[in-house]
Amino acid sequence: MGQDKLFADVGGRPLMAHTLAAAAASKTFDRVVIAAPQDRHELIAALAGDAGFAEVVLTTGGTRRQDSVRLALEHVGDADVVAVHDAARPLCAPQLFIDCVSVARRHGAATVAMPVVDSIKRGAGGVIVQSLDRHDLYAIQTPQAFRRELLVEGHRHATANALVVDDDAVLVEALGTAVHIVPGSPDNFKVTHPRDLLLLRALLAGGA
Repeated sequence: MGQDKLFADVGGRPLMAHTLAAAAASKTFDRVVIAAPQDRHELIAALAGDAGFAEVVLTTGGTRRQDSVRLALEHVGDADVVAVHDAARPLCAPQLFIDCVSVARRHGAATVAMPVVDSIKRGAGGVIVQSLDRHDLYAIQTPQAFRRELLVEGHRHATANALVVDDDAVLVEALGTAVHIVPGSPDNFKVTHPRDLLLLRALLAGGA
């Protein structure tokens, strides 16, 4: 990105403020735990408070995403269900948080996901080596929600077996637990490239 995307100005507020506001608007969470660099803690705590969170816990993150989640889990207390969300997905509708947590409470694990609409192929050495049937393929989004004990065990298992994964659902799948799908939204995209910021600003200006 060439900048700290989570604090890029979006409609007069840092991008992360929009993410926090969406999560708080769901009225689903008793506590928010945020893994972030120490020098950002004061600002993030203020943003979370402004969003409406009464209980805010800041902790430092790890080298990898899964390390940051594992460290954050140490501060969730005795919550029955925890949700993990990418701060770089600021347009997640509050209802998605509600639905994901509800499904996790019933079934143990849930992830927001979108059916793949593009043709998907596997490549190697600069050439296509396999064409995949996209019928049963999904692009995974967040939030992902889990019964707390299940996610904690997933991280323990990963540490013991040196598993490196892209998302927390994989850790739970490795335990043999089914992760249920909650239909996602195209608006719930992850801001990754500079053009994503342009799209985000345009959507918010249009009332998204």
